Amino acid sequence: MSTLAGSPALKVQVMCEGIRYTPALGAAAAHSMPNYYPYRFKPGEPDPTGRGSATIPYLINTPDGTEIRILGDGDSPWHIEGSQAEGYRLVDDRSGRSVSVAFEPMYPWLTQKTSDGLPFAQAGVQVHGDMLVVNVAPGCEYFLHKHEGQSMRCAFCAYGAPDERTKHLGQIAGRVEILQPTLERMREAMDAVIAQTEIRHIYLVGGSLTDARKEGERFLQLARFVKAHNRHRIPVALGSGAIADDQIAQFKAEQLVDHVCFNLEMWSEPLFNQVCPGKARYVGYARWIEALETAVRHFGRGHVYSAMVAGIELEPEHGLEWEQAARTALEGAEDLCGRGIIPVYSLVWPSGGRQRPDYHARIRNYFETLITGYAAIRRRHGLEVSDGFMCHRCAYMQLECDLDRAAKAAA
Repeated sequence: MSTLAGSPALKVQVMCEGIRYTPALGAAAAHSMPNYYPYRFKPGEPDPTGRGSATIPYLINTPDGTEIRILGDGDSPWHIEGSQAEGYRLVDDRSGRSVSVAFEPMYPWLTQKTSDGLPFAQAGVQVHGDMLVVNVAPGCEYFLHKHEGQSMRCAFCAYGAPDERTKHLGQIAGRVEILQPTLERMREAMDAVIAQTEIRHIYLVGGSLTDARKEGERFLQLARFVKAHNRHRIPVALGSGAIADDQIAQFKAEQLVDHVCFNLEMWSEPLFNQVCPGKARYVGYARWIEALETAVRHFGRGHVYSAMVAGIELEPEHGLEWEQAARTALEGAEDLCGRGIIPVYSLVWPSGGRQRPDYHARIRNYFETLITGYAAIRRRHGLEVSDGFMCHRCAYMQLECDLDRAAKAAA
């Protein structure tokens, strides 16, 4: 039922169907930005490594600059051929179609260290294409709490609690302040990244606190530091939770950020409560939307966003077929755009239902219906994703920028 063409169509297919392992894909890992998740071989799948898992690259780039995250799947009809010397090709088994691709390179900063010996890769920075993500407090306190036996973590999230894994950043449970040595190490890493690759967006994120005001205090500290050291005046986006209204106003008054992105994640209060129980308990659905509306009043239409997870509604426990899930998501897009808020949809593979023969087809049908319908909604409301917030070169699991670019090219 595809209504897409060109790079957007390719991107959706590969996002929804994944890529299976080949020796060429494994070899590419030696000179590419590594994937955060290793490739795990399925039972019975040929495993040339003999280890059951393998490091693979993180991101694919097509000749026109489209960026696609690599999700390993042994059942995928897509695979990689070629080599670094002769170039790589993404091949579709079904048609024999071959597309020239490159992998996001392993820049020198990935193996370099701060002046006191901490690897830059552990200093609280990540890169997606031309976006620098600053995350010096990744531990999420929702992981520490349960209510009536239910974890307060978001169902899709892999951040984890502040624990031994975040100690090198000085993050421990209950501490709001970011330690000065952590900020200085992040600055060194940020400077190295910007010197080695083109960065056009900076995105400030972090794990949630159960107290929204304290979370706002932490992000104010971070944003002030980044502003003081952002010598190239790269546009900055705030990716906190739904903080207090007066703190939102403070970000604007001090001109700390250019864009705001409070991630509602899921439209409809029942789904929000199920998928994001911590956000529901410690902030609330209505308050989250109110905070986004406050941000629109201060920053204006076109500068306020909400990341949304697309696909988790297809988990069996929600009892939705893809048509109903797409309708609900589009109702949310219409409502949010009417308030001047721009949702950005990231594909999330449902972990359940893999035994269904239509597993991949329903994900793709759902996502294509959502993103094409949402493109029409954005046009109707006169909203466009700002090039300062994100673009096709960093939108590795999102399609809004790709569709807007294709529409402009066709006009």
